[in-house]
Amino acid sequence: MTVELKPEEISAILKRQIADFDVAAETFESGTVLSVGDGIARLYGLQNAMAGELVEFADGIRGVVLNLEEQSVGVAVMGDCAGIREGDAVRRTGRIASVPVGPALAGRIVDALGAPIDGGPPLAGTELRPVETPAPGIVERQKVREPLQTGVKVIDALTPIGRGQRELIIGDRKTGKTTLGIDAIINQAGQDVACFYVAIGQKRSTVTQVYERLRKHGAMAYTTIVAATASDPAPLQYLAPFAGCAMAEYWRDRGGHALIVYDDLTKQAQAYRQLSLLLRRPPGREAFPGDIFYLHSRLLERAAKLGPARGGGSLTALPIVETQANDVSAYIPTNVISITDGQIFLEAAAFNAGQRPAINPGISVSRVGGDAQVKAMKKVAGTLRLTLAQYREMAAFSQFAGDLDRATLAQLERGKRLMEAFKQGPQRPVPVAKQIVFLYACNAGLCDDVPVKRIGEFERQLYLALDGPYAGFRAKLEKSGDLDAGLKAELDALLPKFKETFKAS
Repeated sequence: MTVELKPEEISAILKRQIADFDVAAETFESGTVLSVGDGIARLYGLQNAMAGELVEFADGIRGVVLNLEEQSVGVAVMGDCAGIREGDAVRRTGRIASVPVGPALAGRIVDALGAPIDGGPPLAGTELRPVETPAPGIVERQKVREPLQTGVKVIDALTPIGRGQRELIIGDRKTGKTTLGIDAIINQAGQDVACFYVAIGQKRSTVTQVYERLRKHGAMAYTTIVAATASDPAPLQYLAPFAGCAMAEYWRDRGGHALIVYDDLTKQAQAYRQLSLLLRRPPGREAFPGDIFYLHSRLLERAAKLGPARGGGSLTALPIVETQANDVSAYIPTNVISITDGQIFLEAAAFNAGQRPAINPGISVSRVGGDAQVKAMKKVAGTLRLTLAQYREMAAFSQFAGDLDRATLAQLERGKRLMEAFKQGPQRPVPVAKQIVFLYACNAGLCDDVPVKRIGEFERQLYLALDGPYAGFRAKLEKSGDLDAGLKAELDALLPKFKETFKAS
């Protein structure tokens, strides 16, 4: 049986195939691996590579270009380099290292490249943002004056933090630094602040514990955890803070507010030192490279309060630095102290003595000061720092003194009660209105005859009263934000009544 093909049919088929034929040429620059080891690869043939560019190895692992040399390129491998061999092909992607940003990241745990590691679904509806971007210029910024309440009495009263500020949390290991950062995140509930917690060089179990604490208090609804754990390569630990900052800048540049906690920059500096030595960069003090200061300054300078022309958004940074034996004069601590707008110093001795949080009010300082406080808190807390400083000096002197006069004894007793008043358990944030009333009562001498051991009970009952019988006064204080003559007179009338009730209990 023969099939007759008409010439017009054959020509129609050929025309259709020619019309559907598409020639797509993909061009890319490729090179070869000269050497690889310890998370660093040296590549040949990528003469046009850019600093910070992503390159892709044959097995799909990516790396970030750090060194641009005459004959080779130094790359930090973002993953396990066991499958990379000398002579393997590698190609440029033409794209600077970027991470996904946007609302879809809320509630997720991601790695330093923005890939989810919490077992959840892939990220959807995100855009990419370079991990390295220039910090806003001076003209684009405005003065930090809007409070960012942490819910921690001693911080909100003595070392206040404003939106757009960079406040360092510094101290020895196991003194409560991470707890302060977590408390600040938990207290942002309902404040329309996107929060980011960057875990650098920590155990995976520690990151899980942080996640559970945030989830328990409902904070994961607005928080993203960026984790580069101790089991991850040094390049990921170096990159994680920049990735978290890029994610937070998404909100800052859209007129929103963001808070980021870097826990901690000491481990990032150590990871960067490892990379720099493997890349054969000249070592300096403590074997750190010469640009270690620039590493942290270009990261922390991206935290800012933008002016109205840029939308008025803010990015607040709480970097954490670990010290050895309270030595704040070490290399990395002094670097970060000089970059930030103040520091919260935690003492191991105070922590072991039961003062939690173990903040030293003498060394701790906020360079923004009262500008980042509501007017009422500014009035109440104005003399607290001086009172505590005098107490610490007298307490040290009284250990060697014999008989003390009545005024000195009275100052010592009030100082003891103030130190007790500043004690606060973890994950128990206190609204600023309650803080103001309680600290006003302590500063006005209403707690002078209350036994030190009952100060905590006095505080709890006062908060219950502000939620109950005195809720009207609390609402007026929250609305005005200022302890004017009328509110002060009302408070002066309320507190003696409460004290009578407390004594009767």
